[in-house]
Amino acid sequence: MAQVLVITPVKNSIETTLDTARAVAASSVKVKHVIFNDFSNAETKESLEKHREEIGYELIHIEDLTDHPSPNYKLVLQLAQQQALEVGIPLLVVESDVVVTSNTIEILLEQLNADPAAGLIGSVTVDEKGLVNFPYHKFKAVKEPVIATQRSLSFCCTLFSPAFLQAYDFKGLDEAKDWYDTFISQKSLALGFKNTVLMHAPVWHRPHASRPWKQLKYSNPLKYYFLKFWKGLDKI
Repeated sequence: MAQVLVITPVKNSIETTLDTARAVAASSVKVKHVIFNDFSNAETKESLEKHREEIGYELIHIEDLTDHPSPNYKLVLQLAQQQALEVGIPLLVVESDVVVTSNTIEILLEQLNADPAAGLIGSVTVDEKGLVNFPYHKFKAVKEPVIATQRSLSFCCTLFSPAFLQAYDFKGLDEAKDWYDTFISQKSLALGFKNTVLMHAPVWHRPHASRPWKQLKYSNPLKYYFLKFWKGLDKI
């Protein structure tokens, strides 16, 4: 039986997605990996189908469940929570621009087992040189292997404890938002859980590779903020 349910929401970016899937499949612990295809283009959908058996993930096409336009992170989290609770295992989000190491998930589970108060446990993100990068720049000077934090965790690679999944129903998530990292981080703390970041379990993160338009934040910030606020993209 799988020790953890791993989910990866996908919107195009097929090369990074397959990197993510292969890394998860090579984990030192048994996992159930579900990729949620959120209205990707035909090429991405075809490639996801083609590599499903070879790599060993399950594939759910959001277009078969709803006509609500992408992003559908709320629906993905709700479906994943239901699956995790049904079998009584933790839920791990590994986004499609993240590559875990073979023992990342094992270390996350060890931390969960060591901390009964755990709500969310995140892996720090690093670049190809191993340097802490977005969105965890705020922790780049930290020397401790494990830190408890009141600050928001990113869902790049974050474990949700079974206790937290039982305590908060994702059906209550705000329909008006696109992403829920900040809200769920705060909800975990409000319910009396502890959120931690593992500095000794880094994962490689290629920021915004799964949402290329967000690269505009660095190359063309005026256009980025136009899309964010005028077009209503990226609501958190």
